[in-house]
Amino acid sequence: MKKINLRFERDETLGDIDIIVRSAEEDSEVKALMDRISSSESELVAATDGSGTLNMIPAAEIILLSVNGKQVSIITENNRFTARQSLGSIESSLDPARFVRISRYEIVNLSKVIKYDFTLAGTLRIELAGGMETWASRRCIPQIRRRLAGKE
Repeated sequence: MKKINLRFERDETLGDIDIIVRSAEEDSEVKALMDRISSSESELVAATDGSGTLNMIPAAEIILLSVNGKQVSIITENNRFTARQSLGSIESSLDPARFVRISRYEIVNLSKVIKYDFTLAGTLRIELAGGMETWASRRCIPQIRRRLAGKE
């Protein structure tokens, strides 16, 4: 992993924050860093991993949030975490343009949806990154259709 040097430069002519990433080449590590910077870093979800260590998970890395009993599982491509908050509480902190509730028990990151199929029976199968598959509840399908059509 490359060493990252951070520094702040004051520039009173700027109204916004201007971030420049400098490197010898734009390789996968640089692209991953730029993706993390450009994602909404204010969207961090606190959760514990299998060893009980507290982690702050960037929302952009989340594939699926799922309720199992009284626990909320947060699934990323590389790990599974457990949150102490309720699913509704986590949902309220996420960008509604990127996350959609597909059932009473699950929320998906739309940027992690690989494929979705509306069946003749009126159900919705969703294929997610990492080879996962889930189904939307019938009562959520109208809202999902509006979101996918860009009307919500």
